[in-house]
Amino acid sequence: MFRSKDDVCQALEEQRYIASDEIATSLFLAERLNKPVLAEGPAGVGKTELAKAWASASGREMIRLQCYEGLDETKALYEWEYAKQLLYTQLLRDKLHDVLADAKSLTEAADRLAAEEDVFFSERFLLPRPLLQALRSDKPVVLLIDEIDRADAEFEAFLLEVLSDFQISVPELGTLKAKHMPLVVLTSNNTRELSEALKRRCLYLYLDYPSLETELSIVRLKVPDLAPQMARQAVELVHRLRELDLKKHPSVAETLDWAQALVTLNASRIDQTTLDTTLTVLLKYEHDVQRARRALNGSEAPGRGPADPLIGPDPRFKRRGRSPFSDQ
Repeated sequence: MFRSKDDVCQALEEQRYIASDEIATSLFLAERLNKPVLAEGPAGVGKTELAKAWASASGREMIRLQCYEGLDETKALYEWEYAKQLLYTQLLRDKLHDVLADAKSLTEAADRLAAEEDVFFSERFLLPRPLLQALRSDKPVVLLIDEIDRADAEFEAFLLEVLSDFQISVPELGTLKAKHMPLVVLTSNNTRELSEALKRRCLYLYLDYPSLETELSIVRLKVPDLAPQMARQAVELVHRLRELDLKKHPSVAETLDWAQALVTLNASRIDQTTLDTTLTVLLKYEHDVQRARRALNGSEAPGRGPADPLIGPDPRFKRRGRSPFSDQ
């Protein structure tokens, strides 16, 4: 167990995850208060990576439940293996005959059979899915419920029992409680509004696109082979692209992909040719690519005139008077 939020921050940094004070505080409180963390924000800002880093930092296995439309209890919790149960019944048929052979009445036979119910109704016939795996694990785990906003409201309501009491109800067995309290992270891309009941059970954490300097630190940490000057140029351009009216803004994950692509291509500078040939690493819709290219040429950029193209120097950044596409 972490002693302070500073310990959390340091442990995450050792896992190559740069955490803000807000993130470190939320995780520290979640562990101390046994509360799930609901991490909400745009896709690709590091919500899933946060859960992975927290699992590694705390020395726990991570169990992941990927949510999607149509997800139900059977796929998330468990399946009852009726075929296996039937096979056991057939194999033990002769033994059952011996147990019931000298029963003097139907009631006595039923009582004897009831005494053997544990053989036929037990966890050996459960095929555990992520939720049950997390609750019944012999060791403490981190449970990641990824993209909960993609699941239906009915499934969200089902989760309330799990997140409130860390237990689940199995009709064949009754109530199963967690062997160890899991650390739970729910992520949401905010594609739909989550219920107040779910939010009330969680510590809320909003992860937005990082500041320029923070994202630059992430790039330098994750892609150390990219020259420092090019790393700054790349991050500056990504931040300018996020100001455009795009269907999908480039995420932090795509910034890292682009930085790695520049290293792979042995690019010595980010010039117009390099940008034209690698822009699709950042943008995933043709409409966004065309709009970005017009903006890069100065013909379309919010708050910037034709003589002030997107690829030119931006006075909001510290490096004034020099284009992020200049030679290193």
